[in-house]
Amino acid sequence: MKALFALIPLVLVAACDRAPQPAPTVTITDAWCRAAPAGAPTGGCYVTLTASADDKLLTVETAAADRAEIHSMDMTDGVMRMRKLDGLDLPAGKAVMLSPGAEHLMIIAPKATLAEGGVVPLTFKFGKAPAQSVEAPVRAAAAAAGMDHGMDHSMAHGQ
Repeated sequence: MKALFALIPLVLVAACDRAPQPAPTVTITDAWCRAAPAGAPTGGCYVTLTASADDKLLTVETAAADRAEIHSMDMTDGVMRMRKLDGLDLPAGKAVMLSPGAEHLMIIAPKATLAEGGVVPLTFKFGKAPAQSVEAPVRAAAAAAGMDHGMDHSMAHGQ
């Protein structure tokens, strides 16, 4: 019987270790898309993501285009290169900015012109946190000129 009572504190400690942890979350701020000329085959969108626990942005979906992709951009031997990423790590508590000239979202084959004053619905899907949807306002290219990387996305994709 004494042995049974001796196990009670161990069982309680084990039960406390398994207390439910809060669900991971990702805060989405500063979402916006750059205005593009009529007929442009692509567009760029930008956002800041902050995860409460280590997570990963897996995909982004939008009804405003055929698809959305996560891209990186870098300069190699004087040539600006862009490539599609298979996700983006989100370290706990660190703001990860998707911005012009760096990691960003590409909107491929927009279904309508990305015109100033419009909005682009974006749904972000994560490895751990629940999916979230936002409406990113479309800003004029001139309003974003201070953040412009100066690259025509249609050229980067050979379109």
